[in-house]
Amino acid sequence: MSEPERAKLTVEELAARFRSEMIPLTSRFSYFSTLPVAEDDLRQYLNDPIAAISPAIIAALPLMGIILAPYLEKSNGKDGDTVTFERPPEQRQMACSRRSLGDMTVLALGIKDIEVADYHYQFYNALAALLSERWSPEVQERFYRTIREELSAEVHGEVDEKSWHLKQALQRRQTNVRKETKLFREYARQAFEDTLTLYLHGTCCDIDVETGPRQMPSRYLRRRLELLMSLYPPPEGYAVLPDQLKPR
Repeated sequence: MSEPERAKLTVEELAARFRSEMIPLTSRFSYFSTLPVAEDDLRQYLNDPIAAISPAIIAALPLMGIILAPYLEKSNGKDGDTVTFERPPEQRQMACSRRSLGDMTVLALGIKDIEVADYHYQFYNALAALLSERWSPEVQERFYRTIREELSAEVHGEVDEKSWHLKQALQRRQTNVRKETKLFREYARQAFEDTLTLYLHGTCCDIDVETGPRQMPSRYLRRRLELLMSLYPPPEGYAVLPDQLKPR
């Protein structure tokens, strides 16, 4: 495929056109790269982050196709998000685009001019968002219970910006913050997505939790991570909390 041809393809068109050429990584993950990627880089982009995912999460995911692209440009409203070989304007550039293709969910990820740690965050955030739309009644109930206990204790802060803003909106607009309303569900789902992103990223990589005025106290964050560990145990040899790594 020539560069002019590739430059005009939407994520959906690219996924449909090259699905049969996707290279299997595991029984659940396969990939296609629109640009040459060195073997060591492929390991950092694909093999390492996938190996760190809990088997329970893998089992809950659909078939996953990953497209590695130079850059992604947001939809203009008419067409879908586009794979581009030239960096888009900052306001139109995006890190990840998700599309359904029959029984496969496709994640397109831009890899040029991005640190590997930021790429990992985007990859895991996309998986966490997908899981938050497919969580089982048991997972939902246990997470709701944790959120209600935090709200009762007036725990300050959140894991990330989106859940922080939704938590503030819930506290401003709802007298009984523990009541299951649309606002409560939106906040709880986003809190789950943000916490699961941190859990996945922390299982794969040595990361520092950002400190700041919106950051929740570490003991409550740990409690959430321990809940996710019980629901989605890490693969053998992996741990999200340093004190859980067994000495070799």
